Amino acid sequence: MASKLLATTLRRSSPFRSLSTSAAAAIESSPEEAGISMKGVKISGRPLYLDMQATSPVDPRVLDSMLPYYLSRFGNPHSRTHLYGWESDDAVERARSQVAALINASPKEIIFTSGATESNNISVKGVMHFYKEKKRHVITTQTEHKCVLDSCRYLQQEGFDVTYLPVNPDGIIDLDTLRSAIRPDTGLVSIMTVNNEIGVIQPVEEIGQICRERNIPFHTDAAQAVGKIPIDVEKMNVSLMSISGHKIYGPKGVGALYMRRRPRIRVEPQMNGGGQERGIRSGTVPTPLVVGMGAACDVAMKEMEYDEKRICKLQERLLNGIRARLDGVVVNGSEERRYAGNLNLSFAYVEGESLLMGLKEVAVSSGSACTSASLEPSYVLRALGVDEDMAHTSIRFGIGRFTTEEEVDRAVELTVRQVDKLREMSPLYEMVKEGIDIKSIQWSQH
Repeated sequence: MASKLLATTLRRSSPFRSLSTSAAAAIESSPEEAGISMKGVKISGRPLYLDMQATSPVDPRVLDSMLPYYLSRFGNPHSRTHLYGWESDDAVERARSQVAALINASPKEIIFTSGATESNNISVKGVMHFYKEKKRHVITTQTEHKCVLDSCRYLQQEGFDVTYLPVNPDGIIDLDTLRSAIRPDTGLVSIMTVNNEIGVIQPVEEIGQICRERNIPFHTDAAQAVGKIPIDVEKMNVSLMSISGHKIYGPKGVGALYMRRRPRIRVEPQMNGGGQERGIRSGTVPTPLVVGMGAACDVAMKEMEYDEKRICKLQERLLNGIRARLDGVVVNGSEERRYAGNLNLSFAYVEGESLLMGLKEVAVSSGSACTSASLEPSYVLRALGVDEDMAHTSIRFGIGRFTTEEEVDRAVELTVRQVDKLREMSPLYEMVKEGIDIKSIQWSQH
């Protein structure tokens, strides 16, 4: 297979040690390596990868499907006069069918984009611009992905009204609050399926039913859900759905937008050009990327049940391993309604950024948003009502298809060791161990 040829080449030339996840199938370790130094940080080797919500490694089977369309079948899928174009067009339509099958949609309802961010922009801005004469109100939540929130703020600058629904302490919205927020001029409800930061699963089916009863288009950002949990656009009553390729072991730079045909949803295109993708998203469709996304969806459809059971066991192993050796560990978001591959934890009396810096051997993310001026706690955690000190201590562990038990055990060991080390230096933790209620202390300011 093509990926085996690539792997042979990489083994001969790569200066890096093996990756901790699926890329190990393509790259083997180099015994000469003494360490890696990058951005002022030196580590003994490549860290364990537990940041699957940020991106996932490309499945080798996906890579196999893509390579021919880089090397020999490189035609433009929009070229109608020769074989190169015909075979690329066939590959694109086959991928379209694979994406559609994963969410129980028609291939005619799938529009290829550059990713979920573009799909979200087309959905939020495109719908409201198309119906702007009669619809001037959008409903979303305070915990949406930044690209949805920023698209809504853009609409506000144009004079549209936006309602940002609060969430309960478990991260789930209240359906009665949604019902009461709907107005006669509401043109769109946009609520994500699985939260990228805390992994909670919203009651999308119930939300879709409310929107259908009121005849309001419903958009959901499903970048963190598709391929990981069962998705059925018919059962969920979804009008528009955003999908990302690189979250499901596919390539970066490609995504999809589901647009319902019956009843038909209309949008104003956000990009002008050659009219590709039914005029919704002009530009040459990148055949290799689209083929890779289709293959990723096909693999996910076949292996989702197995992956889910395995990831659930690994999540339990990680959480139980940490809780057995540390106190003051809190799971952020609902423990019942969540995707198991996303485990967001807060560690009391530990600063999240310090913990991250100490965990150089584990690739994880902090729930804190780092800006050039200050370290602000995660807006998602603050929306849950998490105290600012605990919001600053959050770490997101992302488990995926190629994560191993050994990696989880190593992550537990390193996390516990670093938390213990930081707590030993914390005067607050010393006070708590002595039985002092630090919340009752009146701190003086100087």
